[in-house]
Amino acid sequence: MPGSRQQSSGSSSPKPFILGAALGECVHVGGIVNFLHQAEAYGYRCRMLGPAISVEDLILAVRAENPDIVAVSYRLTPEAGRQVLEQLRRSLEAEGLLAGRRYIFGGTPPVCREAAAIGLFEAVFSQESPPEATTAWLEGRPYLPAPASLAQTLVERIAEQRPYPLLRHHYGQPTVAATVAGVARLAEARVLDVISLGPDQNAQEFFFRPHQMDPQEDGAGGVPLRTPDDLRRIRDAARRGNHPLLRCYSGTQDVLQWGRMLVETINNAWCAVPLFWYSRLDGRSQRPLTQSIPEAQELMRYHARLGVPVEMNESHHWSLRDAPDAVAVAAAFLGAYNARACGVRHYVAQYMFNNPRDTHFRMDLAKMLAKRDLIRSLEGPDFTSYTETRAGLHFFVPDPDLAKGQLAASIMLQMALQPDIVHVVCFSEAHHAANDAEIIEACKIAHGVIRSTLQGLPEMAADPAVRQRRDELVAEARLILEAVRELAAPGASDPWTDAATLEQAVKVGLFDAPHLYGNAYARGAIRTRVVDGRRVSVDPSSGELLPEAERIRWVLEPHRS
Repeated sequence: MPGSRQQSSGSSSPKPFILGAALGECVHVGGIVNFLHQAEAYGYRCRMLGPAISVEDLILAVRAENPDIVAVSYRLTPEAGRQVLEQLRRSLEAEGLLAGRRYIFGGTPPVCREAAAIGLFEAVFSQESPPEATTAWLEGRPYLPAPASLAQTLVERIAEQRPYPLLRHHYGQPTVAATVAGVARLAEARVLDVISLGPDQNAQEFFFRPHQMDPQEDGAGGVPLRTPDDLRRIRDAARRGNHPLLRCYSGTQDVLQWGRMLVETINNAWCAVPLFWYSRLDGRSQRPLTQSIPEAQELMRYHARLGVPVEMNESHHWSLRDAPDAVAVAAAFLGAYNARACGVRHYVAQYMFNNPRDTHFRMDLAKMLAKRDLIRSLEGPDFTSYTETRAGLHFFVPDPDLAKGQLAASIMLQMALQPDIVHVVCFSEAHHAANDAEIIEACKIAHGVIRSTLQGLPEMAADPAVRQRRDELVAEARLILEAVRELAAPGASDPWTDAATLEQAVKVGLFDAPHLYGNAYARGAIRTRVVDGRRVSVDPSSGELLPEAERIRWVLEPHRS
């Protein structure tokens, strides 16, 4: 008869018979129906009684149909769930229906905790259970969770998790002790793969010159690192949980000493260094570009010799200062080009979305695709780029609830680039620096978006408007790069890596931004505004749109004598 436990003769026995029901007043059947469908795919015979099955009716069905396995679910309040499940256990015991039969349960995490405590069920599955857990049970084997990732190099960790991106978050508290404690909590939470340490400005500029530090600035903007042992303490705190990688911002002075120390103390996952910045240009050090650029290049060569990946912390700095999109795209190429020229094999390309904040999502994606196209044009057997995406800090509003929505929306857009690394920016940052609890929450929001989008995301890059803008930006960036070549003095072997040529490109205004107005080390003459969601150059006097070819001609005309 249907549902009978009698098995036909033959060399292979059929799979057991499962009887399913949503118990008590619970009408939610989606979870148990999906489980029964999964079981049927494994050859199990299944029958679903339906929603809101009373304990009495379930007892009658178990007696009548004699299943091998009874699967019940309950998704209402845990208190009510405990009562109905205890009633079920008592009734099964009284009717002699426990022996020789297996019982399993599915429900919300709070109800699952109650179900596990009753002692009736051999397996309990909640929404938090990974799909592999039910698969293992149906296959008749124990579920052994995959071991926590212990890969301690960036390239290995990316390969280990692909296509799931690594999650990175910036972190640094006003004291070393608070930072050590927070790093330990972040590691134990297992929600991110890379903790990116942010030192205070005193450390970045004067770590090796402590006599020049201003004590009033201690802890301003990050953790006040003062000795190599501070970094070792933070490293030791991360050796737990999922053993996240550590990385740290580059110094703005004595950059090679700083880079060596980071490798030796925290096994710096990758080096991030700018080409034009951390100099007199932004005031973060007093180095002229003719000093800071060669020092950045030497820092890249040092990491290249060790096989440590490098990121050029460059392109988004121009957009942060409202430069036109074409300048940011050209800067992205120059950064990658310099890294390759310095022997870097593994390059981390950072794509900061929502920067400037009023950029429309369509045009933002187009800008990132243009950057990626130019960077990937450099790839070959000795140069591989890895895609790291993030939201711009200034995109977020102070209201944390609205900012959570912004975080999720931005990450969904970022997933169009199929990133290897998602740099999560906490929803709190527009109001205050994130603490470890807020970082954990932000990373969980990111995981929710990533898991959903990996199931299948519309091809946003195929949007005709996106493709048209991407092609425009690639063409405009190439015009800027060719103009850099034109500025090179006779004898410059490679204008795109020559510090004097690059400094000249800033002085004359090929690379320029409105926020550099009045800057003694840049031209600061460019004006921009948002037109149809894209950041473009405008004529300083009339405010009319200024095509990039005309802007370049205007910049170079005095130098074409």
